[in-house]
Amino acid sequence: MKKIIFLQAFILTALIIASPAYAASADITKIQTFIESITGILVTLASAVSIGFFVWGGFGYITSSGNPEHLDRSKKTLLYSAIGLAIVLGAFVLSNIVTQLATSAFGTAPTGQ
Repeated sequence: MKKIIFLQAFILTALIIASPAYAASADITKIQTFIESITGILVTLASAVSIGFFVWGGFGYITSSGNPEHLDRSKKTLLYSAIGLAIVLGAFVLSNIVTQLATSAFGTAPTGQ
């Protein structure tokens, strides 16, 4: 019981004595560049995964040997990888359009801040 009271008193004292932390001014262009880099990396990875599924589906399509179940599964793999790739590329294009519109509407932040 004494340990709990001591711990609570210690935490309360630490919260009272703690100095406030103020937010530093951020350079918006650095943040924008970071987000664009992350988006580019994610689009590259998603495209690579989609290409891998295209290869997997194509290989399954070729080696199906007339098996209708295997052929149907391979067709679905090809279709779903094409849909996924279209969604990823569409999201990438849309994010670039939104970035350009926001930059033209609000401008860029001054570099002195």
